[in-house]
Amino acid sequence: MDNHINLNNDLLEELAETRRRLAEAEETIEAIRTGQVDALVVQQGGTHQLYTLQTADHAYRMFIEKMNEGAVTLNRDGVILYANSRFSDMLALPLMYIIGQPLSTFVAPHSRSIYMDLYESCWKEDTKGEVDLLRHASFVPTKLSLNRLELASEMSMNIILTDLSEQKNTQRILEENNRQLEQLNSTLESSNHDLQQFASVASHDLQEPLRKIQMFGNFLKTAGVLQPAGKEYQYLEKILKSAERMKTLIIDVLNYSRLSINTGEFLPVALDELVQEILEDFELLIKEKDAQISVAKLPVLDVNKGQIRQMFQNLISNALKFSNPGIRPVIKIGGCFLADKNFDSPESPEGSYYMVSVEDNGIGFEEKYIPNIFALFERLNSKEAFEGTGIGLAIAKKIVEKHNGVIHVKSKVRCGSRFQIIIPVTHSIS
Repeated sequence: MDNHINLNNDLLEELAETRRRLAEAEETIEAIRTGQVDALVVQQGGTHQLYTLQTADHAYRMFIEKMNEGAVTLNRDGVILYANSRFSDMLALPLMYIIGQPLSTFVAPHSRSIYMDLYESCWKEDTKGEVDLLRHASFVPTKLSLNRLELASEMSMNIILTDLSEQKNTQRILEENNRQLEQLNSTLESSNHDLQQFASVASHDLQEPLRKIQMFGNFLKTAGVLQPAGKEYQYLEKILKSAERMKTLIIDVLNYSRLSINTGEFLPVALDELVQEILEDFELLIKEKDAQISVAKLPVLDVNKGQIRQMFQNLISNALKFSNPGIRPVIKIGGCFLADKNFDSPESPEGSYYMVSVEDNGIGFEEKYIPNIFALFERLNSKEAFEGTGIGLAIAKKIVEKHNGVIHVKSKVRCGSRFQIIIPVTHSIS
């Protein structure tokens, strides 16, 4: 019985001594790893041997430990001599299972040939590459930066390992979003094409029955079968006026759909001559309104002549139409060169952009309605007070966008409006 007790005590003392030595060994390893010691004294028999840690520069090791990237040092056989804590975290393994092992052990099987090529190449010159590391049952995409270095007169290799997991995940999300965006763009483009074709065909086909309504309506009006003072004649007048508005609406929709389909040809056009031609077209209306129109010197720009003509027609037509009752309409058309495509840009005689201004003293509108006036069929006034379809400014905006330009308006109730359009001087500028 006593012998058994003594044996247990001896075993307990031996276990305690083993634990003490293990704790000392762990403290020594930690001190070496963090650079707290530069040398070790190891007892061998009756003598002591001094081992100098030539790579244990304290500042360097502390820097390596604080890095966000993993860092390892390999010998010529590819065995890990040193690894920092970040590398241990990347593999989710304690350092005691890492140091002394070949780095290839922790490389995913499908990446080992890539790693070995990088490893062999690095002995000739510094190199970089990507491999997958093993982390339990998963892979860690990693970028390797391999550099040669000399330790104790022997060539070693230092490798910085950057975890690319977050980057790769972001890249995957971005690629998926781009794929979905391309699919949506394709669907939208197809839908727009179908819609444009429908608008074009519908607008064209609707004109034929409308022409018949107008033709037979005018026939009844002039045939003398209806008395001008009678209700039937008044109803016929309303039919003809509605048909005329419908014709204008169909033409505007057709013009808008054509803008969406065709880009058109861009050639140098003298805006001076173009505006004068438009004013000649409006000659009767200008005389009727007794309008005063001044046009400053305008330049030659690379534009689609037909589209820009339509833009000016719509803006000048609106300026004449929405005039203040009893006040002579005054319309000013001018412009200036700008350095940038920005309404706050300074004037620049050699600028790459030109700003056209069409200003009137008409009825104006509250500026809170500015976001709405360029929308299709948007009207700020009743059709009884002012004729129109509500498409004119939408067409003007579409034309400006086709010219890689921007349009803006400033207005005040009963004080008029000023439309400003910035377009590139040459079509090559966006």
